[in-house]
Order: sequence, then C-alpha cells, then structure tokens
Amino acid sequence: RNWKRSSKHQSMRLSDVHRKAQLWRGIVSISLIEGRGLQPMDANGFSDPYAKFRMGHQKYKSKTIPKTLNPQWREQFDFHLYEEQGGFVDITVWDKDAGKKDDFMGRCTVDLSLLSKEHTHKLDLQLEEGEGVLVLLVTLTASAAVSISDLSINMLDDPHERHQIMQRYSLWRSFHNLKDVGVVQVKVIRAEGLMAADVTGKSDPFCVVELSNDRLQTHTVYKNLNPEWNKVFTFNIKDIHSVLEVTVYDEDRDRSADFLEIDVIFNAVKAGLRTLTPIEQKYIEEEPKVSKQLLLRNFNRVRRCIMFLINTGCYINSCFEWDSPQRSICALVVFIIVVWNFEIYMIPLALLLPLAWNYILFASGKDTRQDVQAVEDLLEDEDEDFDKDDKDSEKKGFMNKLYAIQDVCISVQNALDEVASYGERIKNTFNWTVPFLSWLAIVALGVATVIIYFIPLRFIVLIWGVNKFTKKLRDPYTIDNNELLDYLSRVPSDVQVVQYRELKLDPNPSPNKRKKNNPG
Repeated sequence: RNWKRSSKHQSMRLSDVHRKAQLWRGIVSISLIEGRGLQPMDANGFSDPYAKFRMGHQKYKSKTIPKTLNPQWREQFDFHLYEEQGGFVDITVWDKDAGKKDDFMGRCTVDLSLLSKEHTHKLDLQLEEGEGVLVLLVTLTASAAVSISDLSINMLDDPHERHQIMQRYSLWRSFHNLKDVGVVQVKVIRAEGLMAADVTGKSDPFCVVELSNDRLQTHTVYKNLNPEWNKVFTFNIKDIHSVLEVTVYDEDRDRSADFLEIDVIFNAVKAGLRTLTPIEQKYIEEEPKVSKQLLLRNFNRVRRCIMFLINTGCYINSCFEWDSPQRSICALVVFIIVVWNFEIYMIPLALLLPLAWNYILFASGKDTRQDVQAVEDLLEDEDEDFDKDDKDSEKKGFMNKLYAIQDVCISVQNALDEVASYGERIKNTFNWTVPFLSWLAIVALGVATVIIYFIPLRFIVLIWGVNKFTKKLRDPYTIDNNELLDYLSRVPSDVQVVQYRELKLDPNPSPNKRKKNNPG
C-alpha cells in the first residue's frame, strides 16, 4: 500500500532518530484533561473539538468530543524525550467537520525545559490564535535502558550482568517500580535472499526493530542481498503483550528479516498487573480508509462469532428437545445438582473448567484454536485488491463530496472489527492462544473464587460501589478504565494470530511473494 512513499518516509524519520543516537533519555507522560471556553465554530453555537500533539517525529491525536465548548477528554499518552535539555510539545486544537476541511481553533506550546523531572505539573494553557484554555497534567521521568550495540558487546552474555538483571526482575521485587516489567534483547544477525530493489539487481537494506513506540535501526549494508548486521538491540518492556516488529527496508521495498535471536527477561507479577491497565497508544498508524475487502472480512468474522453462539444455543436446546436421550438425562441431572447446591463462587469456578479442559488438550499437543486458514485467505485477498482499490479511488474525484458517508462507513467498519475482535479474544483466552494470558485468567478466576467463597457478596458489592462513587472525589483528574477490557485488549484476535505468528523458513522462497501481513 504505497510502499514507495511509506518506506521512504519512515526511512527519513528513522534516520533522524538515528542521528540523535537512537536513545531516548526520558518519558514525557501527558494527560489531556479538558478544554474550557473554546471558540464556537459551527452554526449551532458549538464545536466538535479534538487536539493534536507533536513532539519531533512523534504525534498523537485525541478523540473528538461532539457539540461542546468545554470538552472532557481525560486521555493519557507518552512521548519519548531525546534531548537532555528538554524540548517542545506543540499542541493544536481543531473542529471536526464532515465533508470539508477541519477548522483551526488555536494552538499552544509546552516548554519541557521549564518543568522539573519526577514531578506532575498541572498546566492551564491559553490557546493562541483562538479562545479558551487546555488543562494538562505533564510528568517527566528518567528513561530506562534502550540501546544498540555490536554483537560482541552483549550484557546478557556476561554472567554477572545477567544475574543482576535477573535479580532486578525477581519475584521479591514485584512491587518495586511497577512500570518496569522486564527487558528484551534482540540480536539482528543477518538476512538472506532479499529481493532486488535496484536496477543493478542489488539492494541497500537496513533493519528496523520496533517495540510499541521504541524504534531502533541498524546501519545500511549497500548493494547486498545477504546483509550481515550483527547488532544487539535492548529494550525495556513496559507491557509484556507488546508486539515486536522487525522489518528490512530499502528505498522503496521492504521484506522481513530471516535470522534473529531474542532473549526476554521479565517479572510475571508486574506483567500481570500491567495487563489490567490501559494499553499504550501507538503514535504512528495507518490512516483508516474505506475498503470493501476489509468490510467483508469484518462481516465474516462477526458472522463466525454469531454462528458460534447460535450453535451453542442449538446444542443447549437439543438437550431440552431430547434429541439424544443420554445427553438429555445427563444434562437434567447436572442441572438439578447445580441448581440445588448453587453458590455464587461457582460462577468463576465454572469458567475455570473450559480453561482446564483446553489446557489438557493444549498440553497433549492438540491445537484447540480455530483453523486460521480462512482468515489468512481473507488477508491475502485483501492485499491483492488494495492496489485496484487505490487506482479506482484516484479516478473518482467526486468522492470528495461523500466524506460524510465515508466517515459513517469507517465507523461501521471499525465497529464490526471491534465486535469481532472482542469475540475472538474471549475465545482465544480459553483456548490457550497466549498461555501467559490463560494462566493469568486462571489466577484471577481462582482468586475470585476464593474471595467470593469467604466474603459475602453484599460486602464485595458495597466495597465496589463505595470505590466507584468516591473515585472522582479522591482524584478529580482520574482516567477511567475497565480492567477486564484492558485485559482483553492484550489477547490477540484471529487476525492478529495470523499476522504475528512465528514465520517458518520457506525451502523454496518466491521473490514475487510479499509478506505484508507478517512484518516480523
């Protein structure tokens, strides 16, 4: 999808980071709380404001709050600080308009050099070239290790250094600095059989490794299809469920690297607690667009989830219909026993049963996950049609008049994706797609079983209600989140299982086959 432009743009962006030694020296944590008294831009006397943040090559765009002059965003995100003396965060506020260009509402700037580190600053920023005030909470913290070195310099190969890191992430230090979950070391050794991107039959490849918003790159090996880099990348892990993406770039081509070694050390308790907090926002993502193939794919995913529920209902109904006398008798006996002896702690206990059963199948070597071939075929068909869709869109100039319809289509498309993803993530929790998350579910359900067994339900509900009602009183700027949804956001959907599955060596590689869906 526009490989030439996107690869060239990312190469220039990463080269800029490379000139700054590729090391970020701190984290700028920004909470966008609210806006006050913004300028009305629409005929109804209101605006649909959203904010854009920019710090160097890093960008963030807030959600749009419709029909208000006093928006409540309450969003939190992080920027990486590459300059020791600080930097500037440029903020602009816009009014969202469907079908035409968004209206500019004002701008402001945050000078980070004026803010002390390890302290949260509440800022009321007056908008220039507009009206109103933005309220922010800004915190500057020191960075952990993010580095690049030669293969001969490897801290994890040193027994003393490795022992210190293992001690740093031991269970005894589980509640020390909860944001420091672990460390991952990636050895980028070499690649073989890269496709020729130049007219000379050669390429100028360099390798980029990305972990969430951390990006490091190797040097460029010129005019070579079998480059050797022999570099070691070290990242701190803030979220054990982050995806490590490895990509090989040329000026206008890309292909995944073939030879890597990865060493991960992390604290399971910190990783589990981090799973229950909001997932980190990625700064640079593809702009969503209308695609009939993507719409069809999401529709088929929702249909599979709905068909699973329908089939489950039919199976339960068959017990009432006595289609199979033996099954109906067993169901009747189980129903009577459960209802007669029911206690509330049996609910999480019942959810443990499919996890335990699927783990037995998983441990015995049987794959309990749904066959992903259908999803893979859909992704391949979508890639084949993207170029055709792009050409068609260029011919249709009147699409500029249909932006409003396009926004609706994108919303429906994304809603279908959201519904299908959560259905698949619930299924993948119970079938051990990610064993760590399934073990975490077992621990959580086990703890819930014990708590509900020993503590009366009314006390649990009372504690929950008091905490919910007093949360805003205790912290007016708290950012609401749902721990269950945060947990499910770490479980991969069927599409992500295909996109991020382990690549296998192809004995007969085809130079024409593009591995777009599996970048690393």
